[in-house]
Formats: sequence, structure tokens, C-alpha cells
Amino acid sequence: MQQLLQQAQKMQQDLAAAQEELANAEVEGQAGGGLVKATVTGSGELRALVIDPKAVDPEDTETLADLVVAAVQAANENAQALQQEKLGPLAQGLGGGSGIPGLPF
Repeated sequence: MQQLLQQAQKMQQDLAAAQEELANAEVEGQAGGGLVKATVTGSGELRALVIDPKAVDPEDTETLADLVVAAVQAANENAQALQQEKLGPLAQGLGGGSGIPGLPF
């Protein structure tokens, strides 16, 4: 029983360390062939948005908005992949991940 408790505590520490690592990691997504780039943390927080001046057309702000949304979505998809990479093995060790509140898997 003691060994099981120690194992659970270690997994909890590993999970906390992985979550902290995700919060500090940055991933990028882009759209329009790189005209718009979004940077988010591994936990999905938007940190930066870079828009190439070539993407700015005052007559067509709708396309620019679509590119921004697409870049942010791509960055968030990359963040989710990073979450799965970092947290997936830990969740598997805790019974498949369904028992960890707040995790997306």
C-alpha cells in the first residue's frame, strides 16, 4: 500500500512538472503561407501574433480576419499535440486519463 501511495505521489509530481513545462513552452501556427503567425503557450494562451504587411488590404479585412483565426487555430492544435505528448503518458499511468479533471483527453 505504501508503495502504491508513493507511486501516486510521484505521478502527481510528474504531472505538475509537465503542466508547468507546458505553461512555459511556446508553439506556433501559421496561415496564408506564413503571412500570419500566432504563438501560443503549450496550455493554449495566445502570446504573440505577427501579421506580414502583405496580408493587410484595407479593402479586404475579412480575409485578414480569417487568416488570424486560422493561424490561432493552427497554433492551438499544435499546443494540444504538445499537451498529448507531455501529459498523455502520465494520464495513461493513471488509468487512461479519464480520472483527471480538466485534462482534454
